Amino acid sequence: MRVAPVVPAGRRRRYSRAGHPGSLALVPRLSEVIAALENLWPAERAESWDAVGTVVGDPDQQVTRVLFAVDPVREIVDEAVKLGADLLVTHHPLYLRGTTTVAASTFKGRVVHTLIKNDIALHVAHTNADTADPGVSDALAGALDLRVVRPLVPDPTDPEGRRGLGRVCELDHPLTVRELAARAAACLPATAQGIRVAGDPEATVRTVAVSGGSGDSLFDAVRAAGADAFLTADLRHHPASEAVAHSPLALLDAAHWATEWPWCELAAAQLDEISDRHGWDLRVHVSKTVTDPWTAHAASTTTDEPLGAPN
Repeated sequence: MRVAPVVPAGRRRRYSRAGHPGSLALVPRLSEVIAALENLWPAERAESWDAVGTVVGDPDQQVTRVLFAVDPVREIVDEAVKLGADLLVTHHPLYLRGTTTVAASTFKGRVVHTLIKNDIALHVAHTNADTADPGVSDALAGALDLRVVRPLVPDPTDPEGRRGLGRVCELDHPLTVRELAARAAACLPATAQGIRVAGDPEATVRTVAVSGGSGDSLFDAVRAAGADAFLTADLRHHPASEAVAHSPLALLDAAHWATEWPWCELAAAQLDEISDRHGWDLRVHVSKTVTDPWTAHAASTTTDEPLGAPN
């Protein structure tokens, strides 16, 4: 005879998101949800300089709504309050370089105060989500409908060779650099920056390397992978100039926030699947608030004259 699982007191809640009307579902505690997230993105896989894990939150508090976002900024925290979220999961850390104060007179301190006053926990998955399988760059590749072949920089601790930083991808059919840039602009969230391109716009692209977030430290790996183009963010003048001088590699520079936002949808789907598997009554949301710091773009005047500095 199959015995029904015992539901701890105070944790019964009517199922309204899925399943049969009137059936019972568990309301998980924060510690249970965090344990599930740590299985996806173990803290020990984060870089030594990183600040990941739970920033605020009572392990015993119940969680019914979770909001995923890229940045733990005031707009996102206000959205979490309005949503009635119990847990906010962000990609970027709140205190990456540490702090000596959480005074509400500072903008990060105000975030902490707002979270605690509204019983909202904050959990961060940063470089441990970058290298995960699937991770940030898988989500970026998926947004552009690219087929992932392998990690750009494999994690040497992964015997299966699936984890690592960045991804090497293939296109279903060749595109020009201009066409690939147009696809990226159409598929990624709109930002003031859009997509900048370095290299021959009419060059043919078959293999693409991608890395969500800042990627100009990866040029050697991109060249070694034989990629025709590299899509990433935060490309600086000198590394980009040297990269295109080294080889015909085309560079596609998107907004940092835009290259990492697709991970929020991937991560939310992963938590949704875990919630269904455990029978949790959990609602999972993804913020669509644009927190890219750049808010406007003024295009240079186009003429028939060659590009250059004013006379």
